[in-house]
Amino acid sequence: MGAKRHNSHTDRLLSRDLIQPPRWLTHNLMFEGITGSEAYGCADKSSSSDIDIVGFVIPPKEYIFPHLSGYIQGFNDSSKKSFDQFLAEGVEDKETKRNYDVVIYNIVKFFSMTMDNNPNMIDSLFLPRRCITRSTAIYEHVRNNRHVFLSTKSYHTFRGYANSQLSKITRKTNSENPKRAESIKKYGYDVKFGYHLVRLMLECEQILTTGTLVLDRDAKTYNAIRRGEWDLDRLVNWFTSKESSLEKMVSEAVVPHSCDKGKIKQILVECLEMHYGDLSNEVVLDKSIHDVLDDMEDVIRRYRK
Repeated sequence: MGAKRHNSHTDRLLSRDLIQPPRWLTHNLMFEGITGSEAYGCADKSSSSDIDIVGFVIPPKEYIFPHLSGYIQGFNDSSKKSFDQFLAEGVEDKETKRNYDVVIYNIVKFFSMTMDNNPNMIDSLFLPRRCITRSTAIYEHVRNNRHVFLSTKSYHTFRGYANSQLSKITRKTNSENPKRAESIKKYGYDVKFGYHLVRLMLECEQILTTGTLVLDRDAKTYNAIRRGEWDLDRLVNWFTSKESSLEKMVSEAVVPHSCDKGKIKQILVECLEMHYGDLSNEVVLDKSIHDVLDDMEDVIRRYRK
């Protein structure tokens, strides 16, 4: 069962020969959405800022189950078919006068990164409906189960990403990017990095205390930072205080310490079966195909001895 065809950004960019994904990608695109400032409620409508596109795809069956095409892990060479993601950055669309950054993940990688509470992947499951540009029954199935992915691991990942933003702020006293250079000159730091720092910490707080995520809940704060209403001292002091309070929230978090991997694997298999049909011959739920291939590799290794 393929995705319902409608004019997603990926479709449109491909039709104008602005991107060159694998030929099967758009026919198997299960989800596409707009992330970034549009999703967080702080997009500058007057600017020609980049549009960030994220999605996931279910590739042809042999990409998910390479053993079906005769591949045995550790035995064949590295030329086996593989697909983790399609990435196209800085795609200039003269028709819309916008630049696009596009990343479409293999659904397996998407699940893996989301289980790790990667902030970008978590955000994509909580996008406002206005930001979803392609939805299928498979995406809706994942979205309906999105809270299963949340855990206190978010404390480490979101805080880590926020620390990265702070490092960029304190390290970059100038920039070759005209917009960033203007922001640094005007406000003393890059306010885009600043609002992302605050956003990541507040999203982490939401997850730990409410068990869900509303991406544009704190849009007023984000917009205030982007307008330069927070100076650098206020930003750094706020971060230090919030980091301390989040540490205390972890022990009382409403989300589990780790996500239910068995449940998530079940959801993944259900998505694959919605697309491919019955997988009972390919997947054993209490033992992943990767485990089976690892066992086969061990056998081959012993035989070579």
